[in-house]
Amino acid sequence: MTRLPTEVIGDAHTSTFHWEVLEDLVDIGNRMAGQEGERRGAERIRDAFETVGLRNVHLDEFEIDGWWRGPATLSTSGAHEETFAADYQVLALPGTPSDTVEAELVDVGYGRPEDFEDAELEGKVVMASSETPNDYGRRLHRMEKYVSAVDAGAVGFVFRNHVEGCLPATGEIGYDNRPGPIPAVGVSKEVGQRLLRHSASEPLSVELEVEARNERTNSVNVVGEVGPDTDEVVMVTSHVDAHDISEGANDNGAGTALVCEIARLLTQVEDDLETRVRFVPFGSEEIGLQGAYHSAATQELSNVKCVINIDGAGNSRNLRVNANEFDALEALFEEVADEFDVPLSTSDTISPHGDQWAFVQEGVPASMTSSTSDSSGRGWGHTHADTLDKLDVRDLRALSALIAAAALTAAEADREFPQRTREETKAMIDEGYVQELKIGGRWPYDDE
Repeated sequence: MTRLPTEVIGDAHTSTFHWEVLEDLVDIGNRMAGQEGERRGAERIRDAFETVGLRNVHLDEFEIDGWWRGPATLSTSGAHEETFAADYQVLALPGTPSDTVEAELVDVGYGRPEDFEDAELEGKVVMASSETPNDYGRRLHRMEKYVSAVDAGAVGFVFRNHVEGCLPATGEIGYDNRPGPIPAVGVSKEVGQRLLRHSASEPLSVELEVEARNERTNSVNVVGEVGPDTDEVVMVTSHVDAHDISEGANDNGAGTALVCEIARLLTQVEDDLETRVRFVPFGSEEIGLQGAYHSAATQELSNVKCVINIDGAGNSRNLRVNANEFDALEALFEEVADEFDVPLSTSDTISPHGDQWAFVQEGVPASMTSSTSDSSGRGWGHTHADTLDKLDVRDLRALSALIAAAALTAAEADREFPQRTREETKAMIDEGYVQELKIGGRWPYDDE
């Protein structure tokens, strides 16, 4: 592997550049896709790219399905009449329509396929946990649970967080055509437990009232490059946008700050780069991976050597990589971990969640590059608590050196990352994810 010079590694372990970028991103506040804060975040990253000396720096604008949050309330009637309306109790989920519905609440636990099959849900408001059982084998995403509720005839959806702290979780509902057909809200663990307790002995009627705006708008990717002017490119990516309820520090301000730092480090070894490296913090990841899809659709994918997507990195310094069953890409990170004598966690599941999926589905080698966490599921992610104080600059320093070394090595002219055909990728996807993608109208292989 191509080694980072000792002085560059030393620079990485004393740098504050990424932390300064991250502070600026979280201080913007709302970076929701297609809204003013996302644009301001993209402009800050553009400035960072120009500061470190990248070339071809520009903003790449594209149209998206936007979503604006309005108020949401959940009210109960009967023996336990009360209303939850505070934002630490209940939140609308992106993609939800504006609507008011009233029906009996039915909880389906984890929201596994069998949980929906075993319940009578026609005309009901369905509630499901954000948690996935440890032994389930794959992550059960909120989007799958929402669509399962729709298919079962539900008139409303309640997503109860399993993380304590009065933190309702947000996140898109993922329905193929926005807005989705039924209103959807997230509630805190505490509200969810209260609803479970009150519905345990007798039916509990609930009313959901949600206001939201679904309109076309514009989002933006940031682009910058370093290295020789080759047709082939190594891409290092992240996403600039974040949900409007928090700072988006870990998801994914830290990932985008790391992209800026990796760009800075690689400009110091530009003469050692044998392939062009393109840095692309995407817009609109949180509502449909729309920036990544735009990027994939507007370049020649046969020239994309590999994609190192950084998302969810920074909550520790221990690297975690899902190489989506691209063996050469996983081997790259194993080499880096061995060279630095650090632990590496890997996954062998092709995942349709994260910006790398826009490339993986087309057969382009792409990884979800993050760091390990002791929390279950997203932890603080997608809640008010995704804030800067949860992160440590020392973790970002360690990760920046590791991922920069991976990008430098990936750029070796004789380093090969074989692509797959769409048909080969299609055949490799876990049946559970096939079901999730199909029921939500997001299966990309209907024409084959």
